[in-house]
Amino acid sequence: MSDSQSVSFSDSPHNRQTSNNNPTIPIEIVSEEEMALLEAALAATRSSFSSSDIPSICSPSPSSQFQMNARCVSSITLLSKRGLSCCSRPDIEDFGGTQKRNRVPESLLQRFRKNRALSVTDFTNTEWCEKQTEFSLLFGKRKVNKAMKAGSVRHAKLEEEIVKKVKVRVKSAEDIWALKFLNFITGANQLQFEGLTRELPLIGFVEGVWLVGVMDEIRLPLSETNRCPVLVDTKTRVRDTLPAEPQRRNGRLQLMCYKYLWDSLVAEKFSSRQFFEFFSLDPYYLLCEEIHLSTVSSGFPAKTLNDVVRFFRNTCSMFLPAHEQLLLRYELQKDNSVLAEDHFTYDPDWLKSQLQRCLEFWLGEREASFVPEEEQWKCHYCQFAYMCPATSKPDSMPSPEKTNTDGTPS
Repeated sequence: MSDSQSVSFSDSPHNRQTSNNNPTIPIEIVSEEEMALLEAALAATRSSFSSSDIPSICSPSPSSQFQMNARCVSSITLLSKRGLSCCSRPDIEDFGGTQKRNRVPESLLQRFRKNRALSVTDFTNTEWCEKQTEFSLLFGKRKVNKAMKAGSVRHAKLEEEIVKKVKVRVKSAEDIWALKFLNFITGANQLQFEGLTRELPLIGFVEGVWLVGVMDEIRLPLSETNRCPVLVDTKTRVRDTLPAEPQRRNGRLQLMCYKYLWDSLVAEKFSSRQFFEFFSLDPYYLLCEEIHLSTVSSGFPAKTLNDVVRFFRNTCSMFLPAHEQLLLRYELQKDNSVLAEDHFTYDPDWLKSQLQRCLEFWLGEREASFVPEEEQWKCHYCQFAYMCPATSKPDSMPSPEKTNTDGTPS
C-alpha cells in the first residue's frame, strides 16, 4: 500500500543550473512529522474505570471530560503504568498474588514511543514540566494557539527562502527513512557549498535511546579558517520583551541537544546495524522509483535503504563538530525584527544531567515531578492547570493570545 507524503527534494548544489544569472532555489527532501501520539489516550478519558484508585474518572463532569479531584489526578502516573485498561472490571492483576503485584510497570516510553525515537521536543517539554508532559501523553497534545501558528508560519517562510518542497509518494517505512536521510544529505551539501541550510533532520543514540530532531539553521563560516558549523535556533515573541530565564534555559537545552546529535554524527558514531534493528527496517529493501530517481539526480544513485545510509554516513564524515558557541535568536512576530541574540557556550555536563533526569521520567524510574515553587507561574499558561494538584487558582489562566509559539508567556 502506498502513502502520499508531503516531502521536498533538493538538487545537489554542485549540479544546480542558473537561468538569466539568477540562481535556482535548491530543493530538499523532507518528510512529514513522525507518527502522532496514540489516539487511544484521548479515548481513555471517555472510558469507564472502576479501580478504587480512580473514582472520579468514572463519572466526568458534563462541563469538562477532564474534571477530577486531586486524589484522582495524583494517580495519573499509576494509570499510565497500568496501561489505562478500558475494561469496566478491575484488573485481576491489581488483586493477584505477589508476583502479579510486583510486576514491572509499563513506562511512558514503552507506551507512547515503543519502537520509535524520542524527539528533542520530548526532552524540552519534559524539562519545562514533567507533569504537563504526562498529561499531554495521556489526554492529547497541547492546544495550538494563534501565536504558535504564527511561529510555525515564520519558520516555514525561513525554510522556503532556501528550499522548495515537492510531493513524493512512498510505500514503506524504509522509503520514509530514506527521505529523512536524503533530507540531511542535500541540506549538508547546501551547507558545504553555500554556507547555510535550514530545517536539517538529525538522529542519534543518546543515553541509551534513539533521539531525533530538526535543526532550525546551521551556518558554516566559508571565509574563516575555523570551519566549525554554528547552530542557530529562532524563537518568535508576541511582545517586544525578552523571555524569562526558564524559557531561555529551555531553549539552551534544545540547542545543546542538536549539537550533541550533530557532533555524534560527524564523529561517525551512527550505528547502521543498531538503527536497522531498533526500527525493524530491511537495509536491502528496494526503494520506490521516485526516491531512486531523486538520488540519481542528486549525484549519488541509491537502490536500497542501506545505500542511502552509506551516503549519509559519508556525508557526515566531511564536517567538523559544531562550534562551542550556540545562538538563540528572538524575533518579534509582527515585523520579524530581532529582539535579542543569546550567545552561550555548550555545557556537556549540564546537558548530560538534564537528559538523564528526563529519561528517569520517560523510563518510569520515578513519578512525574511538578515545577519548582519559583516557576509555578508556568501553571497559569498550562491547559491542564485546572486538573493539576499543583495549581490552586485555575481561573487565573491567561488567554492564548498572551503566549508565544511554544505556549510560554510572552
